[in-house]
Amino acid sequence: MRYHIGSLDHTTLTALYTGMLKPRMIEEKMLILLRQGRISKWFSGIGQEAIAVGVTTALKNSEYILPMHRNLGVFTTRNIPLDRLFAQWQGKVNGFTSGRDRSFHFGSKEHRIVGMISHLGPQLGVANGIALADVLGRKRRVTAVFTGEGATSEGDFHEALNVASVWNLPVLFCVENNGYGLSTPINEQYNCEHLADRAKGYGMEGRVIDGNNILEVYTKIHELCQALRKRPRPILLEFKTFRMRGHEEASGTKYVPDKLMKRWAAKDPIANYEAFLLKKGVLTEKQIEAARQEIAEEINDNLEIAFGAPDPVFDKSVELGNVYQSVEIENFNTTEKVKKIRFVDAVSEGLRQSMQQHNDLVLMGQDIAEYGGVFKITEGFVKEFGRSRVRNTPICESIIVSMAMGLAIKGRKSVVEMQFADFVSSGFNPVVNYLAKVHYRWGQNADVVIRMPCGAGVGAGPFHSQTNEAWFTKTPGLKVVYPAFPADAKGLLAASINDPNPVMFFEHKGLYRSVYGEVPTDYYTIPLGKANLIREGADISIVTYGAGVHWAMEILDKHGTIAADLIDLRTLMPLDIEQVYQSVQKTGKLLVLQEDTLFGGVASDISALVMEHCFEYLDAPVRRVGSLETPVPFAKSLEKHFLPKARFEKELLDLLAY
Repeated sequence: MRYHIGSLDHTTLTALYTGMLKPRMIEEKMLILLRQGRISKWFSGIGQEAIAVGVTTALKNSEYILPMHRNLGVFTTRNIPLDRLFAQWQGKVNGFTSGRDRSFHFGSKEHRIVGMISHLGPQLGVANGIALADVLGRKRRVTAVFTGEGATSEGDFHEALNVASVWNLPVLFCVENNGYGLSTPINEQYNCEHLADRAKGYGMEGRVIDGNNILEVYTKIHELCQALRKRPRPILLEFKTFRMRGHEEASGTKYVPDKLMKRWAAKDPIANYEAFLLKKGVLTEKQIEAARQEIAEEINDNLEIAFGAPDPVFDKSVELGNVYQSVEIENFNTTEKVKKIRFVDAVSEGLRQSMQQHNDLVLMGQDIAEYGGVFKITEGFVKEFGRSRVRNTPICESIIVSMAMGLAIKGRKSVVEMQFADFVSSGFNPVVNYLAKVHYRWGQNADVVIRMPCGAGVGAGPFHSQTNEAWFTKTPGLKVVYPAFPADAKGLLAASINDPNPVMFFEHKGLYRSVYGEVPTDYYTIPLGKANLIREGADISIVTYGAGVHWAMEILDKHGTIAADLIDLRTLMPLDIEQVYQSVQKTGKLLVLQEDTLFGGVASDISALVMEHCFEYLDAPVRRVGSLETPVPFAKSLEKHFLPKARFEKELLDLLAY
């Protein structure tokens, strides 16, 4: 192995050596503890230390780095307290996730580190979002994100590199090509000589680096960081290395040929560099022994602290209380000055006034800039707020949602527009596995609103008509809002943007231009989690939301003698179930109407909750009405009978007569 010292001084050369030695010795200790049953799992990075240590040392401490589970050197180089790191691996209360997650699945804003999730790909988008925040804030910084050669087969990899290139984001995409994805060799994963060659297709630079040569890693990354700070742009880096142990310890390495193991063992980054430093007189055997002794003592001292730390004690209120970030959100009251506008105009106005209210708010979505979005909600926004804050995106829902998470880590708000709610399936993973879980896992909020134009009744067919709110009401950590009137749409959207938690904001496109209402002209908010009692009566309780509210009003107007409590939920999560209970206790009968297909929807949970908590007040079984259990059909004659409006009238009359 050839080392080129160049202008590096002895202090730097020594620091790089001890920087690699420390994670190696920690790993060796962890493998002992694993065999003793004192930690539950271990993903070894032995043989890959030069990459994590070299990259992290080349970055400034103010620059974010997003490691994987073999990048212990990132954490040790950033001087994360070892007692907390050890406590994290043991599931202790003073670990970074308080026992809620394991391994390196955590972040520390203090140390500018954001750990991975097991789905791998989203962290590439998070890195893009962090870099975008730096660009918007005119900070000359670099963001480095790690991934393995296996994850380069994920769609998120393509999406992340494409967006980073189009937007000139200063991201170092660090691919650790270590030979195997669990047990799948590289010849079964991709069909090109170097992964770095893919950079050409994205219009970016690509470099191949010897990942076992600490001086090559450090000097090249240091040089690239200086260049990117001057001229922001992404670079794809492929570090050639090898995984000397199993994917995790239980996997073993029987699938690896012995010759291959021996060849890479001879390229050990620490043993070779140590021999080089001894030969050059930079270090002596005595200094090496002293360094080992000092690190061993640090490890043992901090292990003692970690072992003595308490295990988490279950407290239901604490666990539930940490799903969302809890803050006092200021409520902005409505004014007397109103104007009659359409639902679509109310959404646009709420979004525009929120952009005026929050200078850090960024909008992202397909065709939302000059074109104004397919529903023209952001028409004129570019002229008022500029393209840096109103950003057209490529068709890549997954990575844009992940980028919104990155913006949140840097303290910025964002609104992501799904062109149609149906398309969120292409970004489902980061919504339910990143945004929803991040606060519970390590206390980082996801200050993101995802706008979801939804709903049938407009002849748009199976891929543009779903009301898929139940996908998200099931997921702890998300808030779900679904207004039925223009005034509610404007006030709830502003409140959703003010809320530091992730909000799925459903807008029924069938209401966009068909429903008008008196809407306050000034900026105001409507608190989330509060239903609205639209009509009062003692005969029956009707609970619904979205287009269902208008269907119910139409049927009640048709049957003028029915005295019903009509409750518009407005927010589905958190759910104002108490208002439903109060109504049922008064009327004794409940009918729940939803546009979504019936099975597994919101109506099912409301029905179950009422049966559990108000059974003694009921004079009849709870009835649910929803759409047919089919995809949404295109033809009007089919769509009419797919939707539950006509069935609602029949069920209402039947329940009243029970």
